[in-house]
Amino acid sequence: MSADNAVDAERAAEARRRGLRRIDLRRLGRAALLGTNTRDRLPGAIEHLIKVHRARHPQAGPEAVETLRRAYVLAESSHRGQTRKSGEPYITHPLAVTLILAELGAETTTLTASLLHDTVEDTDVTLDQVREHFGAEVTYLVDGVTKLEKVDHGAAAEPETFRKMLVAAGSDVRVMSIKLADRLHNVRTLGVMRPDKQARIAKVTRDVLIPLAERLGVQALKTELEDRVFAILHPAEYSRTQAMIAANAQQPDLLATIADDLRKVLRDADIAAEVAIRPRHAVSVHRLLLKRGGADLGGGDFGRLLVLVGEDADCYAVLGELHTCFTPVIAEFKDFIAAPKFNLYQSLHTAIADDRGRIAEVLVRTRQMHRVAEAGVIALGDPHATAEHLPSPDGTPLSAAAEVWGRVDPTQPGWLARLLEWQRDAPDPDTFWTALRDDLAQDREITVFTAQGGGDSGTIRLPAGASCVDAAYAVHGEAGRRCIGVRVNGRLAPLGTRLRDGDSLQLLLDDATASRPAADWLEHATTPAARIAITRWLALHPAPADDDQPAAAPAFRPARAGGGAPAGQPVAVTDLPGAVVRLARCCTPVPPDAVTGFVIRGGAVTVHRTECLTTARMIATGRTPVPVGWREGTPAGGYRATVLAEALSRPRLLADLTEVIATEGVGIVSAAVEPPQEHRVRHTYTVELPDPQALAGLMRAMRAVPGVYDVYRAKPAVAAGRG
Repeated sequence: MSADNAVDAERAAEARRRGLRRIDLRRLGRAALLGTNTRDRLPGAIEHLIKVHRARHPQAGPEAVETLRRAYVLAESSHRGQTRKSGEPYITHPLAVTLILAELGAETTTLTASLLHDTVEDTDVTLDQVREHFGAEVTYLVDGVTKLEKVDHGAAAEPETFRKMLVAAGSDVRVMSIKLADRLHNVRTLGVMRPDKQARIAKVTRDVLIPLAERLGVQALKTELEDRVFAILHPAEYSRTQAMIAANAQQPDLLATIADDLRKVLRDADIAAEVAIRPRHAVSVHRLLLKRGGADLGGGDFGRLLVLVGEDADCYAVLGELHTCFTPVIAEFKDFIAAPKFNLYQSLHTAIADDRGRIAEVLVRTRQMHRVAEAGVIALGDPHATAEHLPSPDGTPLSAAAEVWGRVDPTQPGWLARLLEWQRDAPDPDTFWTALRDDLAQDREITVFTAQGGGDSGTIRLPAGASCVDAAYAVHGEAGRRCIGVRVNGRLAPLGTRLRDGDSLQLLLDDATASRPAADWLEHATTPAARIAITRWLALHPAPADDDQPAAAPAFRPARAGGGAPAGQPVAVTDLPGAVVRLARCCTPVPPDAVTGFVIRGGAVTVHRTECLTTARMIATGRTPVPVGWREGTPAGGYRATVLAEALSRPRLLADLTEVIATEGVGIVSAAVEPPQEHRVRHTYTVELPDPQALAGLMRAMRAVPGVYDVYRAKPAVAAGRG
């Protein structure tokens, strides 16, 4: 069975077993389009599409239905004679893409453009003809997803096509909705392509399309894309994860038991609610497994409970019952209703323990929130439709989306505005492509309050992990190079300080127009806008010869055991003569972690885990990585790692954990216990392992301690010190 068919079968089986409350985009798959006689069944497929559309939009009248039929006729006649690599008629592709969007609740204009999305690119149909028959709006969407020709752009065709689509999405996000559905159907049918082409498409999907689906809130598309890309790029890990899911399916269903208890609690409280089990998809399980350091997952780890109610107030009523009748895990509580995510997502997240100590994660949301959580911006309809009865303060009608979500229009997200701004300063396709992937890797936003010397104030939104350097360029553009200091929450702080959500920031600027950015600002900048501006300025204004610049990485020669490695340290080795090798504190790498190195001032080589954020930022700023390898044999000092344990607070917890660590033959270098917050406590241990393989066993043993609900390694992130 091919990887994509395996994904289909496993997702369908899991959905049936658990009663999955998730939009099943595969349900209208090949069988809905094709029968024993393909040509005879295609007209029936458009009727099926219209039926799905009217079920989601009962107000769609005869005019909308006629528009879809005309679009289908034009697409079918234009693509007639064309086939896909699988041998199927080409029209099955635009039909499948449109069915995906119809299931997600897209309105008529989006579906019309989806049916026609390949006509201008692959047939003799022109944009003028589309405009004549379907209007300017449909034409704009079709043009937005039409690829640029390789004949005209060569190797730059792909990045420039994405640039074109993103610019178009800046005016109408429905462009990107069509592109995402198009990529999902293409990924579903990758099995007919060569393995190298499958891998190339899967990598672009992973680096660009999946982050865009996350930012647009289209979780139903994102989760399936993730699983299919995972199956293509990491088939062994995918198979192991699916085997774990299958093995868990044979065990008694812990979540079903807790769900029954929860239903009884809500009935007794007279709260009308639906309770369902929402299984984790393969990538979610794999991530949890990595977080646990390979430790065994329990029955409650393979899914979460989903509670659906009618009104916002009911969400908090459910939360009150959960935290009254069960033991809450306070560290797991998040309120995304009062503070929605930047991608429109709203829910209450919590975790509860029953009277036997079994823990389950719970999501609480309204049915409208659930629809938007699945379909994101697609669920919001036409961004150009106006809510005439709800004027904005300046008298301009708001979009229908803004009516639903308040006066901030979610179809014009801040992250997209920032992306469109910096892409103008990245004319080189390679620079744009690299910066785009780096920008999309930031999956959270923070709000920072700015206060300037003249009393002016405002707010800026930045990606999580942004520094004061990023803020300076976000506020002042090119003039950000004149920043000589900052006050964070009223206190002077280094320019490299990482900002947190809600921080107050005052930027101090030098009046001299000749002010220059320091070269080490590239170490602190995370946003493409800041990095591009700094890099361009430094290139145009070379530093004096005596300026202290980072050392360039010498050419690498094959590693030799012990080269440049001080005795007694768990270090990686390199062949750079006399180089001191140091392990990065931000990610605490240990064998057999995949690692890479960078030359720093003084000629030393600092070693990071490959997934460490510092690694990505160093490469993005042009630093050349130095290949490194782990020294053979066990160093005298052992291997060090940092492990965190999350637990319900109880007497003797510290003693039990340290006893387990000692029993595993592991030494404790340092330990820290955060002050208990209600029922939750976090322990941080830096341990010295007799060998790297001992880490997984240690984490399993720690997790077996009563009251401990999570054990994981320190995340490979950049330290966010406050100076």
